[in-house]
This record gives sequence, structure tokens and C-alpha cells, in this order.
Amino acid sequence: MKIGLQIPHFRPSSPSSMQGWLRDVAQTADQGGFDSIWLMDHFIQLGEFLGPPDSEMLEGYAALGYIAGVTQNMKLGLLVGGVIYRHPAIVVKSISTLDVLSGGRTYFGIGAAWYDLECDWLGLPFPPTKTRFEILEEALLIAHQMFHGDDSPFEGKHFTLQKPWNNPQPLQDPHPPILIGGMGPKKTLKLVAKYGDACNFFGSAPTRILKQRLDVLKQHCADEGRDYDEIEKTVLYDEIDIQPGVDKHLINKSREFAKLGFNHIILNLNSDYTPDNISYLADRVLPEIKSIE
Repeated sequence: MKIGLQIPHFRPSSPSSMQGWLRDVAQTADQGGFDSIWLMDHFIQLGEFLGPPDSEMLEGYAALGYIAGVTQNMKLGLLVGGVIYRHPAIVVKSISTLDVLSGGRTYFGIGAAWYDLECDWLGLPFPPTKTRFEILEEALLIAHQMFHGDDSPFEGKHFTLQKPWNNPQPLQDPHPPILIGGMGPKKTLKLVAKYGDACNFFGSAPTRILKQRLDVLKQHCADEGRDYDEIEKTVLYDEIDIQPGVDKHLINKSREFAKLGFNHIILNLNSDYTPDNISYLADRVLPEIKSIE
């Protein structure tokens, strides 16, 4: 079982201390043996325990570039990139750049996006669900074409590219793993089977739902002629407090996820992101979780 860390908020920190704080947290995770590190792709905060919308929020790709420069081992990605926020050709260029400069450590996380409030605040379009999924599929087609060096014209319903040029290509062969976020059985999981290398589910969902959606993905893979086992199954497990007993709880929960078929658990802490808390997880949790088959 792989284990990752998501950073969904940027506290305790201030603009003047954020660089050093993020460096220390990322390096502690990297040196502690985490397999991956993830940021959200949002421009304002989500509310609830993460903080009010006007809390600090770093832009995802720029922040990942910084993390890449101060770490050596972990893979990096957005969980997940919102397809409506940027032109897909520019996203492919950003991912390729990050993969080259990180030494081949990038995930390409992507999804249909959902947070209409940030679109309202920043003046971004927020198309209906059906349109967002059309845009997502076209973005996936463009990504596959550009990652494979095919610069022939692309013409879709939402995007037209005269020459989808991408140089340099990513270091990873054939391309950075494409992780599609979401558990929707009809659209999202079908896109995973058709275009994805990884999926991401919500670990807070009931076990029966997680199993059901994995079965749906398996059927979509069969329909597409894909090998279900070649798709990495990641699960985001959140609202974790660093307190006595959390290590046993996380280890037991990871065994439950592995039994369902997940092979990569991504932790999202309710506690502050500090080197001490990350070191606690690295010392008390990672060795046991990594040994789960």
C-alpha cells in the first residue's frame, strides 16, 4: 500500500512564513517516506474545518513547482485539477514542465470541478454539469494526444487546436499517470476506464458504496477492454487528528481499504500540518501501512 499526504490548507502560516513552513512540511514528508504529496486546486478555501473562503490559498501548480524544488522522492499532484479553470493545452504544458523539472515525479490529477463560489468570485465560467464533463473528456483526449507527440489538429466541440505541440515531453513513459477524481458511476468512472491511469475515491463514503463503485469501475474496464488491475486505486481519508490511538486506527482503516482493492491511501489531516505531526505519522504509521498487501 502506498501512502500520500494532502495539504488542503496553509496554516499555521502567514505570507511571510509560508515559504519556510511549506518547505519544512514537504521535506519532512519526503524524508519520512511518504510516496506522494498533494494540493487542492482551488483559489478560495472550502469552508467547514478548512477555514472560511477568504483564508489563505496558494495556486496549485505554482506551489507544486516549489515543492518539487525542495524535495527529491515523493510524487506530486493536484487532487484534483479543475478542468474548467485553465485551457487543457496549457495544463498539459504545465504538467510536462513539472514532470521534467521534478525528475519524473508528477501525477496529472484532473476532474470536472464543482466549486461554483470561486467561479462567482473570480469571474470564471461555471458551465452546467453535462458541459463540464464534455470539457473533461476533450481535455483527456488532448492530453493523450499531446503526451504522445501527436501534433495533428484537434477539433472538438469546446476546443480547437491547430498544432497541439508539446516540447519537452514529460520524463515519465508514456506520460505522467492521469488520475481522474470522483466516484460518479455513469460518467466519471467511465472516463477513468477509458482514459485514466488512476482514480480517487472519498474514504468517508460507506464501505458498501466504495465496493459498489469499484465494481462499477471494473465493469467499465471490461466494456473498454482495459485491464482493471492496471488502474491505481487511490482513496482520500480525511479529518484525521494527531492524538493517541490514531496510528492504530489508520493502520486498521488502511487494511480495510486494501481489502476492498485500494492500493494508495492519501491522508488529509484535521490537525495542524507541522513537521512534528508529519514525523509522528512517518514513524508510527507509514511502516505498517506500506507493508499491507
